[in-house]
Amino acid sequence: MSTDSETSLPDPDVEDGIKYWETQPANYDGVLGGFGNGSLPRVDALGSRQFLQYLLPELCTVPSAVRPLSTPTEISEKRTRALDVGAGVGRVTSDVLLHLFSDVLLVEPVESFIAEALRRGRASESTEAGASIAEDNNPEAAPWKGIRDKVKSVTFVQATLQDFDPARPSAAVSSEKAKVLGRVGYVPLEGGETADMDSSFDVVWCQWCLGALSDPDLVAFFRKAKAALRDPSRGLVVVKENLCSEKGEPRAVFDESDSSLTRSDLAWKKAFSDADLKLVHEQIQNGFPEGLYPVKMYALR
Repeated sequence: MSTDSETSLPDPDVEDGIKYWETQPANYDGVLGGFGNGSLPRVDALGSRQFLQYLLPELCTVPSAVRPLSTPTEISEKRTRALDVGAGVGRVTSDVLLHLFSDVLLVEPVESFIAEALRRGRASESTEAGASIAEDNNPEAAPWKGIRDKVKSVTFVQATLQDFDPARPSAAVSSEKAKVLGRVGYVPLEGGETADMDSSFDVVWCQWCLGALSDPDLVAFFRKAKAALRDPSRGLVVVKENLCSEKGEPRAVFDESDSSLTRSDLAWKKAFSDADLKLVHEQIQNGFPEGLYPVKMYALR
């Protein structure tokens, strides 16, 4: 059952949300509400990658119309980093971020989901290209790019968005509000698996998870995400979320099943403004099945 902002809405309850998601299968179908075996995952990943490459063309790994003819050495030779929050079983990490970035920090609170993400990451260290890393042998679940040959990496952290600070990930770990579960792929020569834990990010990716935050928690998280960007003039906080309808003013809908808020376009933009984030680009995700909420991507810094 859902209620909207014409009535007084309750704040999301993080524990209730986690309890709901713990009842869902730890696979693409579970994290995507039953749409994991159709076209949606592929369409979504392609849209996300194109969105990032349009805004950060230096991320393009093959010759293309958007890739710069020459890229400054300080950009081309550095290890690029992305943060994937509310990451589920690692779908965005594997299908979007590892295609474009060197290192990913994956954050997810639901134990079964992050355990499956870690299992898939570890399976990618030993599984040959073309094979499936999914326990159900789903052919879409290919080994994660760059993990077997150790040129890319993923670090796995179990934490809620309320407890996790993108600008200081180690703080949540040291306070025991988060757990580092492991790392796959590349490991820095000095300092081991957590040597780059507090390194800044080129992109902070937030998809289908921010509804678990109340308005004050959302603004606080955005401020921390902005502070976590390596280059304030180039880095991006990306929000990809469902939109509810609106009539000229911010609106939200509360979903009792998973204790989450679906916000309208103006509600998102109010949160961005409250967090002193500048909207750089926005785009509707096309190609999803009919009957779903519209989904929009926002790039901010």
